[in-house]
Amino acid sequence: MTKYLPVEGFPDGIQLIADTEDFLLINKPAGISVHKDDQDAGLVMLLQTGLKLPELYLVHRLDRMTSGLLLLAKRKTVAAELGRQFEQRRMTKFYMALSQTKPKKKQGLICGDMLKARRGSWKLAPSQDNPALTQFFSHGLGGGLRVFLLRPVTGKTHQLRVALKSIGAPILGDSRYSGVAAERGYLHAWYLGFELSGQIYRFSCVPQETEWRQAEWPDAWSEPELLAWPEIKSNKLVKQ
Repeated sequence: MTKYLPVEGFPDGIQLIADTEDFLLINKPAGISVHKDDQDAGLVMLLQTGLKLPELYLVHRLDRMTSGLLLLAKRKTVAAELGRQFEQRRMTKFYMALSQTKPKKKQGLICGDMLKARRGSWKLAPSQDNPALTQFFSHGLGGGLRVFLLRPVTGKTHQLRVALKSIGAPILGDSRYSGVAAERGYLHAWYLGFELSGQIYRFSCVPQETEWRQAEWPDAWSEPELLAWPEIKSNKLVKQ
């Protein structure tokens, strides 16, 4: 049975994915910041207050527009360990995105340095001094809509959003990066895997909006870790 956490400002609550002594995993709604900003109190603060927790630490960030799996630690030591796993690329992460623009290529690697652009945006450069690396597959859903399965090998700011724009397929609803206007930005943190205290955890959270049309995804996507992702050595793609 799906459980929802009572959180101020969310009449239906926020979906709980997992709740252990060490961490909390939720399905973050699109359109809210994880930290306090000028528009809202921030999701971490709302959760800590609503659940009456003495401590709650954000392990990683999701953009305001991004929905999906968000991991929070209940103790500082747990937050430090999980944070190290993110920094050392030991976390398994897969995202979903939608676009209404035909990409330059249907699958492969997107690689390049991330450079600051105007007004808080970023752009992908052809250089590869410290590149952002994103592997992806895509699948047509009909009507000009395409779903992307994304594997961010690195963790740069706006990496996935910039990556899809660079191949001519900006994310639907992502106005910052030229996406077609929509009710929300269609980027979703779908799958997360990690190890903690000797136990292996694997979680997935399928987006619920009908636009995603989950029934039309390739069957192989249900086990993303088993897909033939290209091997990467020394920040360069090596075809398998």
